[in-house]
Amino acid sequence: MRSKKTLVMLAASAVVATLLLAPAGPAGADDSAGNEPLPGYTDGTPPLAPLMVDGEPTRVKQGMYRHAAYYVEVPPKWNGELVVWAHGDQGDGTVLKAEPPVGGLRKQYVEEGYAWVASSFPTTGYNVGPAVESSHELAEYAATELLGHRPSRTYMAGGSMGGHVVARALEEYPKYFNGALSLCGQVGARRLYDYFLDGNLAAQALSGVDAYPLGDDYQTDALPLIKKRLGLTDLKPGENPTTVAGRQYQQMLTELTGGPRPAAEAALGIYADAMLAGGLPAIAGHQAQNLTTRYKPTAPVDINPTVERVAPDSWDERNSMALNDMPRVLGKPGVPVMSLHTMDDMLVPLSMQQTYTRQLAANGQFDLLVNREIRSAMHCDFSDMELGKAWKDLTSWVERREAYGEKVARPAGDDILDRTTVASPAFGCRFTDPDAPVTPVSASRELFPDC
Repeated sequence: MRSKKTLVMLAASAVVATLLLAPAGPAGADDSAGNEPLPGYTDGTPPLAPLMVDGEPTRVKQGMYRHAAYYVEVPPKWNGELVVWAHGDQGDGTVLKAEPPVGGLRKQYVEEGYAWVASSFPTTGYNVGPAVESSHELAEYAATELLGHRPSRTYMAGGSMGGHVVARALEEYPKYFNGALSLCGQVGARRLYDYFLDGNLAAQALSGVDAYPLGDDYQTDALPLIKKRLGLTDLKPGENPTTVAGRQYQQMLTELTGGPRPAAEAALGIYADAMLAGGLPAIAGHQAQNLTTRYKPTAPVDINPTVERVAPDSWDERNSMALNDMPRVLGKPGVPVMSLHTMDDMLVPLSMQQTYTRQLAANGQFDLLVNREIRSAMHCDFSDMELGKAWKDLTSWVERREAYGEKVARPAGDDILDRTTVASPAFGCRFTDPDAPVTPVSASRELFPDC
């Protein structure tokens, strides 16, 4: 068991956590597309060194295409198939950076013969619409100009915000992709911002502090009082709030993030500061709402009659199918989707995966989705083994469907809609790597009981 001191590191990391997968570096430039970033942006994509596959180097190409930086990597013995990678939110800077696939995926792709492409997207921040278009445009550019011939199969893959890109790209370009891998994917669209709003308004209602919308004195006056009354001040991972109101808030967040499950309440110490600090609520803009939220538990205090209720500024904008910064996802992928998620993540919680799963079920596409839960509380904490198995099972599934028909059995997954299953102490054990490397991020795995 790791020490509490090790776990405390997680709380600090959560404050600065954003909806992204970390970039990886180095690379050489080729601007053969003759394009430039949009005004105000620059390309900061680093050179990417080729990998060696069976003693031969991969072919790496990078440049600019339609205002986005890109990487393309082709293995020495290309199998004719392509992976389109979508990165997570890199923040609101002005430097564009393409990112290679995370963890061991890049290496696995080229060793298995797959070529891959990755766009920086033409803009930064949480701006999914342009990312969807840019990813598709790059795939077409690669197919017609960079690879020599069109791929026999094209996969979409991405993490965090990139998972949102994946989900909408499948619907925006039906029949273009053959399958998809979503990692810690934000597949709840605007419901994620509803969740941030829920978490903050619940904290205010339980603490008796009216601070919405957030004023200039929020950080100095309101936030310390909310945390004090909820017993959250200096809360460490694995600890419980020190007040009755705080314990109820802990249980409310558990419900809002997907229901009782192993270590869900223990994860509050990681995320309390990030949830209430003011940064995440600000992301919600003016299109979040809590009119339909039923807050639970209702004891010892039922806040439902008293909590502040917020409507979106425009229902038309919220419900628009436009490719905007936070485009809707309908749950109609049309192709197999493998979804890997860390079950006690409170930045992109399990409840987003549950929403997406219910959408597919309502659309008659439930059999096109496999959910796998990993026993971690940190956003996008996956070992190479967890990533690699999910990828191999996805591609095998796609190939079997093409060979034997659409009725072939799905790969194994977790039932994330059954409340009893999710609450089981063993939930998530099946697909969690027992030998995941020990890092400050993976330390949250020690909050879970042994499988």
